[in-house]
Amino acid sequence: MGKVETIPDIRKLVHPYFHAWVDGKRKKTRGFHLWEGTMRQMVHWFSTLLLLPAIFVSVQAEELPLTFHPDTQGWDSLFRSDLSNAILEPGGWIIEDGVLRALDHGTIWTKESYGDFILDLEFKVGKDANSGVFLRTGDIHDVLTAIEVQIHETNDGSPRGMVGAIYDVLAPSQDVSRPAGEWNRYTITCKGSLINVVFNGTQVINMDLNDWTEPHKNPDGSRNKFSKALKDYARSGPIGFQGIHGRAGQPVYFRNIKIKSLK
Repeated sequence: MGKVETIPDIRKLVHPYFHAWVDGKRKKTRGFHLWEGTMRQMVHWFSTLLLLPAIFVSVQAEELPLTFHPDTQGWDSLFRSDLSNAILEPGGWIIEDGVLRALDHGTIWTKESYGDFILDLEFKVGKDANSGVFLRTGDIHDVLTAIEVQIHETNDGSPRGMVGAIYDVLAPSQDVSRPAGEWNRYTITCKGSLINVVFNGTQVINMDLNDWTEPHKNPDGSRNKFSKALKDYARSGPIGFQGIHGRAGQPVYFRNIKIKSLK
């Protein structure tokens, strides 16, 4: 009888057929192939475990309020490339090379109304440019029936008029804007009475409309332009982008405008 090779117990734990490893007829046939197959299976399961953090992050991305910019792959474009799902004055807006640009002062509106959603977009302003994103508009002929996320190259003399603010209502927690001519990013979430804005990677607005209980008055006692308490504002309506606005008449550009409805 030849010398029997000692097999470590760990191999026996991997697969019972390794008991046959000492058999010269199986040593390089069945046992080896079973071992190889078992190792491949273990690698497969190990790789799956390595993916779990990414899966977890994907699930976490659905949790609100957002504090970061999400992956918008698979989201819907807010406007079609031919603007056929938009309400606008003829010749007022144009899309070129994926960039939406106003040619005059008119606002572009979605034909569809949106209630609970996440809107993600990039924008770029010229020097002294002024614009805004209108949310859940009650009447597209009266922009004061909408909540406006301000887009501005300056602060309009008031923190509640600067870029990242809820216009005339709430200043952003900090100024994270980039200089004129550079692209900025907004992620705007509307869910029930809650509105959240992530601006260039930083959450700058996290508000509850139910805290605005009086017309013309903010919770801190300051005055605003709105003749109706914000808690009573529409919870669904068109989304709009303000055209060339303000004395400077400078353009505003938008791109990668994506939306995801929340159930």
